[in-house]
Amino acid sequence: MAIDKGHRFGIDFDDAFPQGLVMVGEVSPDNEYQSREDRAANRPVRQRVDEVTGKRQWKVMVTDPAETRAKRASFEITLLADVQPVPTTSEALPGMRPIELDGLTAEPRVAGQGEFKYQSYVFRATGFKQAASKSSRSGGSGGSGETAKAA
Repeated sequence: MAIDKGHRFGIDFDDAFPQGLVMVGEVSPDNEYQSREDRAANRPVRQRVDEVTGKRQWKVMVTDPAETRAKRASFEITLLADVQPVPTTSEALPGMRPIELDGLTAEPRVAGQGEFKYQSYVFRATGFKQAASKSSRSGGSGGSGETAKAA
């Protein structure tokens, strides 16, 4: 029995990101590419819709504090919801807030080019959940921060 390409595996947030995630910036719509002709004709921008769930796609930039490779520490996560998800935590620094995701899935993919390919994941979630306190996470070491993450 084979697993189909594009299969999304459900994963617990704490298993994927043991130190949590830090959201950088705001949640924004994941819009389809608009060509120069579309812009010139004043065609409306269309938001992408997930082909599996039929929900609108939103994107958010995150940072994973557990990632040791700087180039792979920050990435986008796709949020799937009918309305724009709103974070449940307050900002720790201007434009940065610790977050936890609800309904997290991981889709394996190959990233990189040529001989520098590596295993990566596309993460999707259905929204935000209330972040756990620092004392309950990793024995009190706390932390927060990801869309594609390398293995």
